[in-house]
Amino acid sequence: MKLTESFAMWPGAIGSGWYFSHPDSKYFAVAQIQRDQVEDYALRKGMTPAEVERWLAPNLGYDAD
Repeated sequence: MKLTESFAMWPGAIGSGWYFSHPDSKYFAVAQIQRDQVEDYALRKGMTPAEVERWLAPNLGYDAD
């Protein structure tokens, strides 16, 4: 295993990392993203909503068409 110049692990199938725990920690799920969240994120990132929808298509909670 080695790190690339952008600090990605090579080969990609390696599953290692730093794991931190705390007795009060809890797992949580992220729900699908709604249009208002996409518009806000696009504004903050300097992107168009269409660009954000393209990148986040699997996580959209609405039909982007």
